[in-house]
Amino acid sequence: METQELRKIYHRTERLTLIILLIALPAFGMVYLYHNSGSISKDLPQLSGFFNGFLITFSVTLLVGQYWAFHVNLKKSFAQTELLEKVKIYTKATSQRFLFLFLVSICSTIGLLFSGNPLFIIIFALTLVFFSLAKPSPDRMTRLMKLKKEDREILREIARPQ
Repeated sequence: METQELRKIYHRTERLTLIILLIALPAFGMVYLYHNSGSISKDLPQLSGFFNGFLITFSVTLLVGQYWAFHVNLKKSFAQTELLEKVKIYTKATSQRFLFLFLVSICSTIGLLFSGNPLFIIIFALTLVFFSLAKPSPDRMTRLMKLKKEDREILREIARPQ
C-alpha cells in the first residue's frame, strides 16, 4: 500500500515538473526568436531602467532563494524515519522549487521581450541548469535525503513505468 502511495506522489511531482518545463521553454523560445529576428518590427514599449533592474534583481534573488529554500525544506526530512514522510517532504520542496524556477523563467521572458537585455538570456540559461539539476529521480532523491539501500530500491521501483 505504501508503495502505491509513493508511486502516486512521485509521478504527480514528475508530471508537475514536466508541465512547468513545457510551458517555460516554448514561451522563452518564442520571445528569444522574436527578439533575434531582424525582419519583425518591434513596436513594444521599452522597460524603464528601474523596472529592468528590478526584474534582473528579482530573478537572481529567486534563483538563489529557490536553492536555499529547497535545502532548508530538505533538512526537515532528516528528522523523519519513514520513507513516505521523507518523500512527501522532498516532493513538496521540489514542487516549490519548480514554481520558483517557473517564476524566474516568466520574469526573464518578460524582461527579454520588453527590454532586449541579454542578461535575461543568461538568467534563463541558469534557470535551465537548475531545472535540469532539480528534476526528481530516484538517484537524486537517495543522495539528497541520504537514504538506506532498501529505501533506494523502493524508489527505483516506484519510478519505473507501470
